[in-house]
Amino acid sequence: MIEFFFNAAPNPLKVSLFLEESGIEYRAVPIDTKRGDQHTDGYLAINPNAKVPAIRDGDVTVFDSNAILLYLAEKTGQFLPADTPALRGEMLSWLMFIATGVGPYSGQAFHFRNMAPERLPYAIKRYHYEANRHWQIIDDRLEGRRFMLGDTYTIVDMAVWGWAPRIPFVLEEPDAFERFANIRRVMDEIDARPAAARAHALSASHAFATEMDEAAMRNLYPQIFAPDPV
Repeated sequence: MIEFFFNAAPNPLKVSLFLEESGIEYRAVPIDTKRGDQHTDGYLAINPNAKVPAIRDGDVTVFDSNAILLYLAEKTGQFLPADTPALRGEMLSWLMFIATGVGPYSGQAFHFRNMAPERLPYAIKRYHYEANRHWQIIDDRLEGRRFMLGDTYTIVDMAVWGWAPRIPFVLEEPDAFERFANIRRVMDEIDARPAAARAHALSASHAFATEMDEAAMRNLYPQIFAPDPV
């Protein structure tokens, strides 16, 4: 049985959706990052980067949400495009674009505006600009397409779905989906699937710590407390 190490953040949510869509048997293991579970020796043996999600499938471990999506899709043969070089190229390109662009820039845009100990105007401007630019690319891609790769629902859509609900918070723009109407449309279609409801229920099934006290800040953002580089 696959062990799935998760919390309620966007990246584990993507994997929850795949697991629920595919019907693959798994055991969910909560990792409370505010309490520092990710820094234990046992978890670091699974993911040396001390992040969630991760999975353990027998003697195979996989970390990074998009790597997990690809691993599970190839393992089960589900939620992949047609097996042609052109479509595989599109799938890999968009999956990695989300992994290296959409997720990191969205996370940093939120962090520098809301969590950083100093409000650094250039950092706020840079990451807001890039997060907005990346989401606009996703919205443009969906113009005239049902899903990211056409009419087929794939792991790329799951990767978008995990992060997309955070757009208004990332951009500090409550009405952002008026601009990103194509993303909103795809979110609504996926949200209507029973597997999406089960994925959200899993996120809410564990009482993760919510208070952002000093201990939580140290566990999530240790760099704030580290000595300045010489």
